[in-house]
Amino acid sequence: MDLESLKIFCCVASELSVTQAATRLGRAPSSVTTRIQQLEADIGAELFVRTNKRMALSAAGGRFLDYAQRLLVLEEEARHVVTGGSEGGTLRVGSMESTAASRLPALLAAYHGRHPATRLVLSTGPSRPLLEQVRTGLLDCAFVALPPAFDAPAALADLGLAAHAVWREELCLLLPASEAPVRHASEVRTRSLAAFPQGCTYRALAEDRLGIAASTDWRVQEMHSYHTMIACVAAGACVTLLPASVLKLSDAPASLQTLSVGQVDTLLVWRAGFALPAFRNLQAQLDAVAP
Repeated sequence: MDLESLKIFCCVASELSVTQAATRLGRAPSSVTTRIQQLEADIGAELFVRTNKRMALSAAGGRFLDYAQRLLVLEEEARHVVTGGSEGGTLRVGSMESTAASRLPALLAAYHGRHPATRLVLSTGPSRPLLEQVRTGLLDCAFVALPPAFDAPAALADLGLAAHAVWREELCLLLPASEAPVRHASEVRTRSLAAFPQGCTYRALAEDRLGIAASTDWRVQEMHSYHTMIACVAAGACVTLLPASVLKLSDAPASLQTLSVGQVDTLLVWRAGFALPAFRNLQAQLDAVAP
């Protein structure tokens, strides 16, 4: 097993096609096939299931992919640390959608201006999956929010993670114009919540404030963008919870109603002891940019 074979395996796993992977890697398909066969022989397990002209990861291949990705990340991290960051390296940053929209453009633009050789890779998602990706090394760090009931210092330490509060967000329930008389979450009549998939802290907060768990009337519509959520609220179909900073960026109709539901910190989370030069540069940039 060598790093080049792992890179080839990850590429084939991504494309699920030897031909497309070979094109992406600039190799002959026969060379890619040989490398995969050698890797399977070395591991002692079939990594792909081949039926006619189709490929899919086998159960063993799916498990191995996670380890292969982590090994490649560690290899790049080791090179970057040993050279003191002189080659720039790659920084894999995770973020909630809201933070990516309202907070990161200025931060990452300033970072790129200071460190143009570093390749920034940004991925978004709910907080819980982002925490797991940081824990397993698929992400170097992530901007997340944690539920109030989450004992952050102890729970994060148990996961081998460290954290620092970066921004404090004002959260609000966004309501249709028809909810104009409402002054408290318990008075909301619309019985549909637009939210990100499970694992989103803001969704959990909304469900708690609206008493969704204790009611059979509510339904949750899972969506993947605040633009869609706001549009659905404007149509009178649902309510949603979002940071005021995101609402300010939108073109939401002025007729929509808002209810304040408190404040939640956005944390930068990383693996304890993680000291990649590119990450230290991000921390320094945060000190310079974050209010």
